[in-house]
Amino acid sequence: QGTLVESGGDSVQAGGSLSLSCKPYGYGFRHNCMGWFRQAPGKKREGIASMHVGGKNLYYSDSVKGRFTISQDLSANTVTLRMNNLKPEDTAVYYCAAMRLPPCGNWWSYTDWGQGTQVTVSS
Repeated sequence: QGTLVESGGDSVQAGGSLSLSCKPYGYGFRHNCMGWFRQAPGKKREGIASMHVGGKNLYYSDSVKGRFTISQDLSANTVTLRMNNLKPEDTAVYYCAAMRLPPCGNWWSYTDWGQGTQVTVSS
């Protein structure tokens, strides 16, 4: 059984930027869909960005569209979430997730999860 490892969480001021990375380890297969989710205190986990491996079919939630970018580095087998113009309401634990079968925008279908990384945005 493999694992997804996130990195890059930090505390920043509003208007700042952060990049989160996710790398799968120990899987005997390649996931076709990679996604980022977040969960703020007292709120449900929400899907915010996803992509099909190969860079196709990018999807963003309305809450992050235009500010966040999901991308991949195939050579490094890493998926990155670039977050710009961060707002206090972006404060949450961010999770990387993956699944084998598209469509990648089906948030409820993700099967593999990282442990999460904290992002805190202060005003």
